[in-house]
Amino acid sequence: MFPAENLRDWSGQKVIDPDGDKVGELEAVYVDTSTDEPAFVTVKVGLLGKRLVFVPVDGATVTPNAVRVRYPKKLVHEAPSIDPDGELTGAEEPKVFAHYDLPYTATTVGERRLGRR
Repeated sequence: MFPAENLRDWSGQKVIDPDGDKVGELEAVYVDTSTDEPAFVTVKVGLLGKRLVFVPVDGATVTPNAVRVRYPKKLVHEAPSIDPDGELTGAEEPKVFAHYDLPYTATTVGERRLGRR
């Protein structure tokens, strides 16, 4: 396994948890707008991938057939989600970070911290 450096190339691939359980399918990458570095991915979960949940990419690795995240499937499935056609609002951002016990620092007024790439 090696660090997941260019996650954009893995769109549509399987996402697994530390135990190798399938979490879902990688849909998109969200970057931290202050650094332009990948911060979260959205993963299609549920019947027919009708929900997109947010998963931090910190510590993610790539195997020959999947992206392995460091969070267990159950925690990921309970994460804040959006509809496949939805958008993460600025008001929802802190909830995504809080779900994974990650620190959240707001940007200037009116700006979001996460941006989809």
